[in-house]
Amino acid sequence: MGIKTYRPSTSSLRQKTGLTFEELTTRRPYKPLVKSLSKSGGRNSRGHISVRRRGGGHKRLYRIIDFKRDKIGVPGVVDTIEYDPNRSAFISLIKYRDGEKRYILAPLNLKVGQTVISEDKQVDISPGNAMPLRVIPLGTVIHNIELRKNKGGQLARSAGAGAQVLAKEGKYAQIRMPSTEIRKVHLDCRATIGQIGNLDYQNISIGKAGRNRWKGKRPSVRGTAMNPVDHPHGGGEGKAKGGRNPVTPTGKPTKGHKTRKNKRTQYYIIRRRSK
Repeated sequence: MGIKTYRPSTSSLRQKTGLTFEELTTRRPYKPLVKSLSKSGGRNSRGHISVRRRGGGHKRLYRIIDFKRDKIGVPGVVDTIEYDPNRSAFISLIKYRDGEKRYILAPLNLKVGQTVISEDKQVDISPGNAMPLRVIPLGTVIHNIELRKNKGGQLARSAGAGAQVLAKEGKYAQIRMPSTEIRKVHLDCRATIGQIGNLDYQNISIGKAGRNRWKGKRPSVRGTAMNPVDHPHGGGEGKAKGGRNPVTPTGKPTKGHKTRKNKRTQYYIIRRRSK
């Protein structure tokens, strides 16, 4: 995988970079694992904007991903590696021995023709194999980690993400997350071996505003550029700095303010992310 630049025939192409997509083996998804995807425009069930700066964007089809990896003991062969417009990671179509096909997140160095398997016991520590944390050796890099048994992977699912098994104590394994947070996860929870592929995703330069609009991202207006009726930072004579610590339009603190209030799961976090 690499990054390509463009001949600057327009000023917006001068800074724009993109992926070469050398790893991909097909352009079209597997139709039985695709469904329609509607847009909300950031609005809730009452039609009120609950998430700002969303709307428009290209139409997408949702690829149904097997986050649970619950096809136990049946080997599968990597059929394709594909692009997914709904996530930063690439996906891979697995053709199992019984004929069923499923999509999984494509880890780094996964090749077409390679065999992957999901087991309840220890199997080869190779990219794409899934097993419970109980049998994964210490120091192994993993992704698609469950927080509850049989719920499906929720952690380390974006491009380049990879967590590491640091220790096992009692019923829990200690996992170092991509954010450097260290967290306890039950040993019966499943995880997949390897780091997510598409590492160059973080190095892409958008290049122009229109490219963000294709993704459904609308413009972001600074609070200091607004009137007082629209934002707490608005108003003032001349150019103002806001006059207070950064807040949202509704007055809630932002930029570093801790918002976590779930004391029930506080026990599972050993160390918060380091700055």
